[in-house]
Amino acid sequence: MSWGTDLWDQFENLDKHSQWGIDFLERYAKFVKERLEIEQTYAKQLRSLVKKYCPKRPKDDEPRFTSCVSFYSILNELNDYAGQREVVAEEMGHKVYGELMRYSQDLKAERKHHLQEGRKAQQYLDQCWKHMDNSKKKFERECKEAEKSQLIYERLDNDINATKSEVEKAKSQLYLRQHMAEESKNEYAAQLQNFNSEQWKHFNVAIPQIFKNLQDMDERRTVKLGEMYRSFAEVERRVIPIISKCLEGMVTAAKNVNERRDSGIVVESFKSGFEPPGDFPFEDFSQNIQRTGSDGTIGTPKTEGGKPDPKHAVGRTKNKLWLFGKKPKAPTLEDLSHLPPEQRRKKLQQRIDELNKELQKEMDQRDALNKMKDVYEKNPQMGDPGSLQPKISETICNMEKLRSEIHKNESWLAEVEGKHGSRSERRSSADVNHHAPHGRESPEGSYTDDHSQEHRSPPQPDPHEFDDEFDDDDPLPAIGHCKALYSFDGSNEGTLVMKENEVLYVIEEDKGDGWTRVRKQGGEEGYVPTSYVEITLEKNSKGS
Repeated sequence: MSWGTDLWDQFENLDKHSQWGIDFLERYAKFVKERLEIEQTYAKQLRSLVKKYCPKRPKDDEPRFTSCVSFYSILNELNDYAGQREVVAEEMGHKVYGELMRYSQDLKAERKHHLQEGRKAQQYLDQCWKHMDNSKKKFERECKEAEKSQLIYERLDNDINATKSEVEKAKSQLYLRQHMAEESKNEYAAQLQNFNSEQWKHFNVAIPQIFKNLQDMDERRTVKLGEMYRSFAEVERRVIPIISKCLEGMVTAAKNVNERRDSGIVVESFKSGFEPPGDFPFEDFSQNIQRTGSDGTIGTPKTEGGKPDPKHAVGRTKNKLWLFGKKPKAPTLEDLSHLPPEQRRKKLQQRIDELNKELQKEMDQRDALNKMKDVYEKNPQMGDPGSLQPKISETICNMEKLRSEIHKNESWLAEVEGKHGSRSERRSSADVNHHAPHGRESPEGSYTDDHSQEHRSPPQPDPHEFDDEFDDDDPLPAIGHCKALYSFDGSNEGTLVMKENEVLYVIEEDKGDGWTRVRKQGGEEGYVPTSYVEITLEKNSKGS
C-alpha cells in the first residue's frame, strides 16, 4: 500500500496524521521523563532513609552485635540499590528521553519540508487552473460579442433604409469580433492543455512522491518508538544482576544474625569482674534482754568481734547491690579506675593497642625521614639535610611521649591483672625493637608546662626508681662517650642535668626505654633522654 496512490486526495488528513504521530512520540517522551523523575526521587529518598538510620558514629560506638552489624550491612546494600536506581534514571534520561526529543525535532523539520513541497505543488496547480479558467471566460465573452455583432450586421443588411456605410461598419465589427473570438478560443485551448498536463503531473508524480516521503517518515517514527520501548526495558534489565547481588547481600546479612554471639557480647560488654555479694550476717538485737533459766529459746550465734554496727553493715553493702539498685555514677578518670575491673582491663588493653599503632607510625616516619636525610647528604642538590632535623626531632619527641603513655597504661593494666612484672612481657609487636631494660622500669614521660623552654622535658621518672642503681660503691666503666644535642634540665630525681654540646661518658646503653645512663667529668651520674644525645660507643670499655 502506498499513500501516494491510495490517498492521492487526502492531503489534509495526512497532514493531521503526521502531526498526531509527532505528538504521540513527544507524549511518550514526557512519560519517560516523569518515570525517570520518579526513579530519581525514589533513589534520593532511599539514600536519605539510609543516612537517617546509619548516622556517623565515633569509632568506640561501632556496633558489635550481629543483629546491628547485619542491619547496617542491609543499609549499605540498600544504599547500593539506590545507586542502581540512579543509574536507571540516568540511562533513561540519556538513551531514551534525550534521544526521543532529538528525533522529535528532526521529524518536525522533515514534516514541515514535505508539507511545504505539497502546498507549493497545490498552489502551482491552482495557478494553472486560474489561467485556464480566465481564458475560458474570455473565450466565452468574445463568442457572445461576436454573436451580438453578427445579429447587428444581419439586421442592418436586411434593412432597406440602412445606409451602405452603416452596413460596412457592422460588417467590419463582425469580422473583428470573430477574430478576437478565434484568438480567445486558441488561448483557451492552450491553457486547457497546459492545465491538464500539470494536473496529471501533480496527481501522478508530485503528490505521490510527497506522500511517499511522509509515509517513510511516519514508518521511521514507528520503528523508532519500538526501539525506544526496547531501550526502556533494557535499561531496567542491565541493572537486574547488580540489584540481585544487593538483595543477596541482604539475605546473607540476615543469615549472619547469631543470637548466641550477641549474648556473649552482652556478657563481654557489661561483665564487672566483681564477686556476687555474700550472705547478710544475723544481727541479734535481743542480747540485752535478760533471759530466765526456764526460757527455752534457742540461743542465736554471736558475731565475732562483738556487736555489729547495723548502720555500718547496711551502708557497706548498699552500694554493692547494683543488681537491685542504680549503680552510682563515678567521674571519668584517666586510669579508668571508675570502671569495673573487667571493663577497665579491656579499655586499657584497647588504649595500649591504639598507642602502639601510633608509635609504629611515628617510628616508620622517623625511619623514612632518616633515609631521606641520608639521600640528601649523599646528593646535596636534592635538598638540605638540615631542613629535616626539626621534623626528625619532633618525631622522636612524639615517640618518647607515646612510649611514656604506653608504659603508664601498661602499669595500670598490670595493676588490674594483678601482675607487676616487667612491661616487656606485654609489649606489642609494634615496639618490638624497643624492649624495656631488665631489672627496672622505664620512667614515665611528661611534658613541661614552661613554654619558654626550647625543648620538651623528658618523661617523669619514679622518685625512687633509680635509687637502687646508684647504691653501688664501685663506679661503672665507661663504654663510650656522647655529645648533648639539646639542653636537659634533669629536674626529676634520677636524671642528670646537661647543657647543649656538653660531652659525657656513657656507662650504660639505652635498653629500649628511651634513657641512657651517663657520667659527667666530675663523676656525677644519671639518666638522660637518648634522643637528646649523639652517642659514640668504643670497642673496648675504659674506666672512669
